[in-house]
Amino acid sequence: MIATMPALGALYLVPNTLDFATPGEPPDLRDVLPLGVIRHAARLRHWVAENAKTTRAFLKRVDAVVALGQPLQALSIIELPRPRKGVAHPTSKNADGLDVLHALLAPALAGHDIGLISEAGLPAIADPGAALVQAAHALVIEVIALPGPSSLLLALAASGLNGQSFAFVGYLPVEAQQRIARLRELEALSRRLGQTQLMIETPYRNAALLDAMLAHLNPATRLSVSSGLTLAGGFTHTASVAAWRANPRTLAADVPAVFALLAG
Repeated sequence: MIATMPALGALYLVPNTLDFATPGEPPDLRDVLPLGVIRHAARLRHWVAENAKTTRAFLKRVDAVVALGQPLQALSIIELPRPRKGVAHPTSKNADGLDVLHALLAPALAGHDIGLISEAGLPAIADPGAALVQAAHALVIEVIALPGPSSLLLALAASGLNGQSFAFVGYLPVEAQQRIARLRELEALSRRLGQTQLMIETPYRNAALLDAMLAHLNPATRLSVSSGLTLAGGFTHTASVAAWRANPRTLAADVPAVFALLAG
């Protein structure tokens, strides 16, 4: 009798809320995620996470809406390996040369679905989970992205800037002169291509980045800042740099923000 291989499981990209590490009461999960996504999350037994602690907190919120298929303590939640400093993706090899990412996908190879989750927003978007998605494709494991919030796309949509051509450039340099040089480089690129440039910053440095933008960008450049998206009190404000200078806004040091610029 010929043994048959089990059907492969799928890798589900499960969106998280955008309220991780922000003050105040989080919004009702049903106000942020579709009910179908919550149901998918409730049934998954195997998880790969950017952070296990925040994933457990997320699953407790799921359980309050749709009962988990198994007790939280019985679920497998394994953290992604951390990327080396200056490297976008986590290393794929451990000290013994074994492929860590392929090992994380072992449940799918055995026929079980896996959930991939970030600390906030969509997995694999500005997130080290992209390396696991790449590994899944290499193993011919189906990848299924579930709908949910992405701060980058929500900010772009609300900005009124060019949504036909845009680029996410991540974090800017912390050192002041390097940051100024990078801002001027991005502004020149935006002007040449007519392209919106999106960036983020660690929340406690939000004010420093905004100050640098107002001090060194062209007065006619349009600047948009989205803070606390999907949260009570969240906002998107778009105006010329000159208008920002005339009516500056204070950004909270503990709330994530997305910055976007479009040079004329």
